[in-house]
Amino acid sequence: MTYTFLHSADLHLGKAFGSFPEGIRGRLREARHGVIQRLAAAARAGGAQDVLLAGDTFDAETPSPETLRHALRAMAAESDLRWFLLPGNHDSLAASELWRRISGDAPANLRVLLTPEPQALKPDVWLLPAPCTQRRPGRDLTEAMSGATPAGCLRIGLGHGAITDFSGEDGGAGIIPPDRARLSGLDYLGLGDWHGRMQVGPATWYSGTPEADGFKHESAPGAVRVCLAGGGAVAEPVPTGQFHWRRPGLDLLPGDDVARRLSDVLPPQAARRDVLMRIEVTGRLTLAERAGLEAELAGLGPDFGWFEGDLSRLGTDVGRGDLEAIDRSGALREAAETLLGQAQDPALGAAERALAEAALARLFALVQEVQP
Repeated sequence: MTYTFLHSADLHLGKAFGSFPEGIRGRLREARHGVIQRLAAAARAGGAQDVLLAGDTFDAETPSPETLRHALRAMAAESDLRWFLLPGNHDSLAASELWRRISGDAPANLRVLLTPEPQALKPDVWLLPAPCTQRRPGRDLTEAMSGATPAGCLRIGLGHGAITDFSGEDGGAGIIPPDRARLSGLDYLGLGDWHGRMQVGPATWYSGTPEADGFKHESAPGAVRVCLAGGGAVAEPVPTGQFHWRRPGLDLLPGDDVARRLSDVLPPQAARRDVLMRIEVTGRLTLAERAGLEAELAGLGPDFGWFEGDLSRLGTDVGRGDLEAIDRSGALREAAETLLGQAQDPALGAAERALAEAALARLFALVQEVQP
């Protein structure tokens, strides 16, 4: 007896990405919609006919009519596959109108999992879902996975929430036992909520989101292709993401070849359009080196889908010659000396000193730009 399927979760269709500029915001929203087609391709490539979505298919309990319509149409277009939707904490059963609309408009190849009743995927393969009743259920809904199924069948649990040894995306304590698969006699337990792929046990996985939405997780966005047989579960991560979110660190010291060190952490030129990158710079540089770094970072921005250089933890070494380079006297020199005093004032907080350093570096760079 063998059975192959694709496990995914946390599509968060309709996510607004409101903190980003409009250009990349629209591309990120479209990439989330396009992941339905990429999940379908991943399922077919591995010989799977079923895609099990472990919650948070939608980002909110009230997605726009267009978001809902496009999602259902996209799944309907992949008519050779079956799609199984589990309510998560963002689109829980408390969103009764959402699930009424989904149930009423669902294509023939889509099944919504609104109750914890076991469901037959095949005569010898049963699905035990644990739909989220509300955003914070306050109890372990996966207890229902201990329900009876025919003897000798394969048992697959599908749930959404955090296990007991880490916090969920909303920061609440987890309540799903890490050994739920053993406790409930499951051959595989597919979970959603944690946006990074994670193997919890021999047969328990968080698939992670198929299209990354932040810098938090190091694992590449994707799904998990699972083959169940008599010997157990064989789970294989498969990539599905269009965008890559990267957050490299760059630790610098005076005298470093800043341009070369920066180049070492950048992706190839041809791949940058689909990369969102935040470089976190630490260490110390001279005022001139820092100004050069800021100019390099400013020139890189247009190459990427989104780009930011975080210099908040970069210290600046300032010599008297640096102040002379700004101005020998007058208002600019007074401003530079004031900023230097603030940057070195132990009575000020770290954030205030860093802000003064950044302002001094910016003043230095502006003066260099206008000098012949």
